[in-house]
This record gives sequence, structure tokens and C-alpha cells, in this order.
Amino acid sequence: MNAISFGAIARERLDIVPYRPKADNSPDAAWVVLEAANDLGDDATIDACRRVIDANLNGTPASQSDLHIILDYFR
Repeated sequence: MNAISFGAIARERLDIVPYRPKADNSPDAAWVVLEAANDLGDDATIDACRRVIDANLNGTPASQSDLHIILDYFR
């Protein structure tokens, strides 16, 4: 057994699952990221957050590139 498979087995047995935000949580995440981006003056991220929030309010899907920006912002 190599270290990679051992780690996967150990996580399964211990019920440890790394946090992975889902796209269906994107409107909530967009508001959190929008606040942080406003504090930092990150205009590109602010625009992406607004597009995701607007898409959610309009009932349309947000673009994948905007979702990646938001969901990976704090990594």
C-alpha cells in the first residue's frame, strides 16, 4: 500500500472529508468574497461577484470562470 492510497483510506475510515464548496453555495460565497474583495480593493473579483449574484437573482447560471474565482478566492 502506498502513501496516497493509505491517506485516502484513512480519511474514509475517520470520516475526514476536506471542505470543498459547491456551486450551489455560490451566491452565499459570492457575498462573503465580495466583502473581502471590497476591503482589499480587488476590482476584478468584485466584478465577478456581482455577475454571480446578478445571475442568481435573475435565475440564470453563472459563468464557470466567475464561479472558479469565487470558490477559490481564499485558497
